[in-house]
Amino acid sequence: MLNKEKNVLDKILSVYGTLYEAEKKIADYVIDNQQKVIDMTVSELSFESGVSEATIIRFCKKCDFKGFHHLKIEMAKEMVTSEEKNISNDLNSNNIDQSLKNILANKVEEIKQTISMMDENEIKKILNVIKNARIVQFAALGNTIPVILDGAYKFSQIGISAVANTIWENQLAFAYTLTEKDVVIAVSNSGSTKRLITLIDVANEKHATTICITNHEKSPLANKCQYKINTATREKLFFDEFSFTRVSAMVVVEVLFLLLVSEKRDAYNWVSEHEGSMVDDKI
Repeated sequence: MLNKEKNVLDKILSVYGTLYEAEKKIADYVIDNQQKVIDMTVSELSFESGVSEATIIRFCKKCDFKGFHHLKIEMAKEMVTSEEKNISNDLNSNNIDQSLKNILANKVEEIKQTISMMDENEIKKILNVIKNARIVQFAALGNTIPVILDGAYKFSQIGISAVANTIWENQLAFAYTLTEKDVVIAVSNSGSTKRLITLIDVANEKHATTICITNHEKSPLANKCQYKINTATREKLFFDEFSFTRVSAMVVVEVLFLLLVSEKRDAYNWVSEHEGSMVDDKI
Protein backbone atom coordinates (compact mmCIF):
# COMPACT_ATOMS: atom_id res chain seq x y z
CA MET A 1 0.00 0.00 0.00
CA LEU A 2 1.33 3.42 -0.95
CA ASN A 3 1.36 5.91 1.88
CA LYS A 4 -0.48 9.10 1.01
CA GLU A 5 -0.01 12.56 2.44
CA LYS A 6 -2.87 14.36 4.11
CA ASN A 7 -4.84 16.55 1.76
CA VAL A 8 -5.19 20.28 2.33
CA LEU A 9 -8.32 20.05 4.43
CA ASP A 10 -6.94 17.34 6.69
CA LYS A 11 -3.66 19.21 7.16
CA ILE A 12 -5.60 22.23 8.36
CA LEU A 13 -7.87 20.18 10.63
CA SER A 14 -4.96 18.22 12.11
CA VAL A 15 -3.28 21.38 13.44
CA TYR A 16 -6.44 23.39 14.15
CA GLY A 17 -6.26 22.88 17.90
CA THR A 18 -2.72 24.30 18.02
CA LEU A 19 -3.49 27.48 16.07
CA TYR A 20 -3.66 30.95 17.58
CA GLU A 21 -7.01 32.75 17.37
CA ALA A 22 -5.93 34.85 14.37
CA GLU A 23 -4.74 31.71 12.57
CA LYS A 24 -8.05 29.99 13.32
CA LYS A 25 -9.82 32.84 11.53
CA ILE A 26 -7.84 31.97 8.40
CA ALA A 27 -8.51 28.25 8.84
CA ASP A 28 -12.24 28.86 9.23
CA TYR A 29 -12.35 31.08 6.18
CA VAL A 30 -10.41 28.60 4.01
CA ILE A 31 -12.57 25.68 5.16
CA ASP A 32 -15.80 27.54 4.42
CA ASN A 33 -14.67 29.16 1.14
CA GLN A 34 -12.40 26.65 -0.58
CA GLN A 35 -13.47 27.48 -4.13
CA LYS A 36 -13.22 31.22 -3.53
CA VAL A 37 -9.80 31.03 -1.84
CA ILE A 38 -8.19 29.46 -4.92
CA ASP A 39 -8.70 32.71 -6.86
CA MET A 40 -7.66 35.06 -4.05
CA THR A 41 -4.38 36.85 -3.44
CA VAL A 42 -2.81 36.85 0.00
CA SER A 43 -3.89 40.50 0.36
CA GLU A 44 -7.50 39.63 -0.44
CA LEU A 45 -7.50 36.77 2.07
CA SER A 46 -5.97 39.11 4.63
CA PHE A 47 -8.82 41.57 4.12
CA GLU A 48 -11.59 38.94 4.12
CA SER A 49 -10.35 37.08 7.21
CA GLY A 50 -9.30 40.20 9.11
CA VAL A 51 -5.72 39.12 9.81
CA SER A 52 -2.30 40.23 8.61
CA GLU A 53 -0.50 38.79 5.58
CA ALA A 54 2.33 37.66 7.87
CA THR A 55 -0.18 35.63 9.93
CA ILE A 56 -1.40 33.94 6.74
CA ILE A 57 2.15 32.90 5.86
CA ARG A 58 2.71 31.52 9.38
CA PHE A 59 -0.59 29.65 9.14
CA CYS A 60 0.40 28.06 5.81
CA LYS A 61 3.73 26.90 7.20
CA LYS A 62 2.05 25.41 10.27
CA CYS A 63 -0.10 23.42 7.85
CA ASP A 64 3.06 22.18 6.11
CA PHE A 65 2.82 24.42 3.03
CA LYS A 66 5.62 26.62 1.72
CA GLY A 67 3.25 29.55 1.49
CA PHE A 68 -0.22 30.66 0.44
CA HIS A 69 0.50 30.03 -3.25
CA HIS A 70 1.51 26.44 -2.46
CA LEU A 71 -1.70 25.92 -0.46
CA LYS A 72 -3.80 27.22 -3.37
CA ILE A 73 -2.06 24.96 -5.90
CA GLU A 74 -2.63 21.86 -3.78
CA MET A 75 -6.24 22.79 -3.15
CA ALA A 76 -6.87 23.36 -6.86
CA LYS A 77 -5.34 19.96 -7.73
CA GLU A 78 -7.64 18.23 -5.26
CA MET A 79 -10.71 19.98 -6.62
CA VAL A 80 -9.86 18.89 -10.16
CA THR A 81 -9.44 15.25 -9.15
CA SER A 82 -12.31 15.20 -6.66
CA GLU A 83 -15.09 12.74 -7.41
CA GLU A 84 -17.50 14.25 -4.92
CA LYS A 85 -20.41 16.13 -6.50
CA ASN A 86 -22.90 18.45 -4.83
CA ILE A 87 -21.48 17.78 -1.38
CA SER A 88 -21.32 20.49 1.26
CA ASN A 89 -20.81 20.80 5.01
CA ASP A 90 -24.41 21.80 5.69
CA LEU A 91 -26.68 19.88 8.03
CA ASN A 92 -30.35 20.73 7.81
CA SER A 93 -33.26 18.81 9.31
CA ASN A 94 -35.44 20.23 6.52
CA ASN A 95 -33.28 18.46 3.96
CA ILE A 96 -32.44 15.10 5.52
CA ASP A 97 -31.49 13.46 2.23
CA GLN A 98 -28.73 15.96 1.39
CA SER A 99 -27.60 16.11 5.02
CA LEU A 100 -27.15 12.33 5.05
CA LYS A 101 -25.15 12.53 1.82
CA ASN A 102 -22.94 15.24 3.33
CA ILE A 103 -22.31 13.21 6.47
CA LEU A 104 -21.58 10.05 4.47
CA ALA A 105 -19.16 11.84 2.15
CA ASN A 106 -17.16 13.29 5.02
CA LYS A 107 -17.11 10.05 7.03
CA VAL A 108 -15.94 8.09 3.99
CA GLU A 109 -13.21 10.68 3.45
CA GLU A 110 -12.14 10.37 7.10
CA ILE A 111 -11.69 6.64 6.71
CA LYS A 112 -9.98 6.90 3.31
CA GLN A 113 -7.51 9.49 4.57
CA THR A 114 -6.79 7.63 7.80
CA ILE A 115 -5.96 4.37 6.02
CA SER A 116 -4.05 6.01 3.18
CA MET A 117 -1.73 7.79 5.65
CA MET A 118 -0.66 4.56 7.34
CA ASP A 119 3.03 3.83 6.91
CA GLU A 120 3.51 0.20 5.90
CA ASN A 121 6.82 -0.27 7.73
CA GLU A 122 5.49 1.41 10.87
CA ILE A 123 2.40 -0.82 10.88
CA LYS A 124 4.55 -3.95 10.50
CA LYS A 125 6.64 -2.93 13.52
CA ILE A 126 3.50 -2.18 15.55
CA LEU A 127 1.96 -5.56 14.69
CA ASN A 128 5.15 -7.30 15.69
CA VAL A 129 5.37 -5.68 19.14
CA ILE A 130 1.68 -6.32 19.79
CA LYS A 131 1.95 -10.00 18.82
CA ASN A 132 4.91 -10.52 21.14
CA ALA A 133 3.60 -8.46 24.05
CA ARG A 134 2.99 -9.96 27.46
CA ILE A 135 0.14 -7.50 27.98
CA VAL A 136 -1.35 -4.73 25.83
CA GLN A 137 -2.83 -1.86 27.82
CA PHE A 138 -5.26 0.45 26.06
CA ALA A 139 -5.53 3.97 27.51
CA ALA A 140 -7.95 6.81 26.83
CA LEU A 141 -10.22 9.32 28.53
CA GLY A 142 -13.72 10.73 28.03
CA ASN A 143 -15.64 9.79 24.92
CA THR A 144 -12.65 7.83 23.56
CA ILE A 145 -13.08 5.14 26.23
CA PRO A 146 -15.47 3.05 24.04
CA VAL A 147 -12.65 2.78 21.48
CA ILE A 148 -10.23 1.21 23.95
CA LEU A 149 -12.88 -1.11 25.42
CA ASP A 150 -13.57 -2.38 21.92
CA GLY A 151 -9.84 -2.74 21.23
CA ALA A 152 -9.14 -4.73 24.38
CA TYR A 153 -12.10 -7.02 23.69
CA LYS A 154 -11.03 -7.67 20.09
CA PHE A 155 -7.41 -8.36 20.98
CA SER A 156 -8.38 -10.69 23.83
CA GLN A 157 -10.65 -12.60 21.45
CA ILE A 158 -7.67 -13.66 19.35
CA GLY A 159 -5.40 -14.61 22.24
CA ILE A 160 -3.62 -11.33 22.91
CA SER A 161 -3.80 -10.39 26.59
CA ALA A 162 -5.28 -6.88 26.54
CA VAL A 163 -6.79 -4.62 29.18
CA ALA A 164 -8.76 -1.37 29.23
CA ASN A 165 -10.36 0.46 32.12
CA THR A 166 -12.98 3.19 32.29
CA ILE A 167 -11.45 4.73 35.43
CA TRP A 168 -8.38 6.91 34.95
CA GLU A 169 -6.81 6.09 38.32
CA ASN A 170 -6.99 2.37 37.50
CA GLN A 171 -5.36 2.98 34.13
CA LEU A 172 -2.50 4.83 35.78
CA ALA A 173 -2.07 2.27 38.54
CA PHE A 174 -1.89 -0.53 35.97
CA ALA A 175 0.77 1.39 34.01
CA TYR A 176 3.08 1.12 37.03
CA THR A 177 2.97 -2.69 36.71
CA LEU A 178 4.21 -2.69 33.11
CA THR A 179 7.53 -4.16 31.99
CA GLU A 180 9.70 -4.01 28.87
CA LYS A 181 7.62 -6.92 27.52
CA ASP A 182 4.41 -4.87 27.50
CA VAL A 183 2.72 -2.42 25.14
CA VAL A 184 0.57 0.66 25.77
CA ILE A 185 -1.77 1.96 23.08
CA ALA A 186 -2.98 5.47 23.94
CA VAL A 187 -5.89 6.86 21.94
CA SER A 188 -6.46 10.61 21.90
CA ASN A 189 -7.84 12.82 19.15
CA SER A 190 -6.07 15.93 20.46
CA GLY A 191 -2.93 14.23 21.72
CA SER A 192 -2.75 16.90 24.42
CA THR A 193 -4.48 15.25 27.37
CA LYS A 194 -2.25 15.73 30.43
CA ARG A 195 -3.38 12.53 32.12
CA LEU A 196 -2.54 10.38 29.10
CA ILE A 197 0.83 12.09 28.77
CA THR A 198 1.50 11.25 32.44
CA LEU A 199 0.57 7.61 31.79
CA ILE A 200 2.88 7.43 28.78
CA ASP A 201 5.69 8.92 30.87
CA VAL A 202 5.20 6.09 33.37
CA ALA A 203 5.10 3.48 30.60
CA ASN A 204 8.32 4.84 29.11
CA GLU A 205 9.98 4.73 32.53
CA LYS A 206 8.99 1.05 32.75
CA HIS A 207 10.49 0.53 29.25
CA ALA A 208 7.18 -0.61 27.79
CA THR A 209 6.57 -0.02 24.07
CA THR A 210 4.32 3.01 23.59
CA ILE A 211 1.96 3.57 20.65
CA CYS A 212 -0.49 6.41 20.11
CA ILE A 213 -3.47 6.82 17.82
CA THR A 214 -4.10 10.53 17.33
CA ASN A 215 -5.26 13.15 14.88
CA HIS A 216 -2.38 15.47 15.82
CA GLU A 217 0.89 13.94 14.66
CA LYS A 218 3.04 16.61 16.34
CA SER A 219 1.13 16.64 19.62
CA PRO A 220 2.85 16.19 23.01
CA LEU A 221 1.48 12.63 23.23
CA ALA A 222 2.72 11.70 19.76
CA ASN A 223 6.17 13.10 20.55
CA LYS A 224 6.46 10.88 23.63
CA CYS A 225 5.37 7.62 21.96
CA GLN A 226 7.71 5.30 20.08
CA TYR A 227 5.12 4.63 17.38
CA LYS A 228 2.18 6.69 16.17
CA ILE A 229 -0.75 6.19 13.81
CA ASN A 230 -2.33 9.36 12.50
CA THR A 231 -6.07 9.68 12.03
CA ALA A 232 -8.11 12.12 9.98
CA THR A 233 -11.31 13.73 11.18
CA ARG A 234 -13.75 15.99 9.33
CA GLU A 235 -16.03 16.83 12.25
CA LYS A 236 -14.69 20.39 12.41
CA LEU A 237 -16.66 20.91 9.21
CA PHE A 238 -19.90 20.43 11.15
CA PHE A 239 -19.00 21.68 14.65
CA ASP A 240 -16.87 24.76 15.20
CA GLU A 241 -15.68 24.09 18.73
CA PHE A 242 -16.28 20.46 19.65
CA SER A 243 -15.23 17.05 18.38
CA PHE A 244 -17.37 14.00 19.06
CA THR A 245 -16.40 11.52 16.37
CA ARG A 246 -14.12 8.58 17.05
CA VAL A 247 -14.81 6.78 13.78
CA SER A 248 -11.22 7.10 12.55
CA ALA A 249 -9.77 5.76 15.81
CA MET A 250 -12.19 2.83 15.68
CA VAL A 251 -11.07 2.13 12.11
CA VAL A 252 -7.41 2.03 13.19
CA VAL A 253 -8.22 -0.50 15.93
CA GLU A 254 -10.20 -2.54 13.41
CA VAL A 255 -7.31 -2.47 10.93
CA LEU A 256 -4.82 -3.65 13.57
CA PHE A 257 -7.22 -6.38 14.66
CA LEU A 258 -7.79 -7.69 11.13
CA LEU A 259 -4.08 -7.66 10.32
CA LEU A 260 -3.32 -9.48 13.58
CA VAL A 261 -5.95 -12.10 12.72
CA SER A 262 -4.25 -12.66 9.36
CA GLU A 263 -0.84 -13.09 11.03
CA LYS A 264 -1.77 -15.19 14.09
CA ARG A 265 -2.21 -18.79 13.03
CA ASP A 266 -4.13 -19.60 16.19
CA ALA A 267 -6.44 -16.57 15.99
CA TYR A 268 -9.37 -18.57 14.61
CA ASN A 269 -9.04 -21.16 17.40
CA TRP A 270 -9.13 -18.44 20.04
CA VAL A 271 -12.22 -16.82 18.52
CA SER A 272 -13.93 -20.19 18.09
CA GLU A 273 -13.30 -21.16 21.72
CA HIS A 274 -14.55 -17.79 22.92
CA GLU A 275 -17.72 -17.94 20.83
CA GLY A 276 -18.33 -21.52 21.90
CA SER A 277 -18.30 -20.54 25.56
CA MET A 278 -21.17 -18.10 24.92
CA VAL A 279 -23.33 -20.30 22.71
CA ASP A 280 -25.85 -20.97 25.50
CA ASP A 281 -26.50 -17.25 25.85
CA LYS A 282 -27.77 -16.91 22.29
CA ILE A 283 -31.25 -17.73 21.02
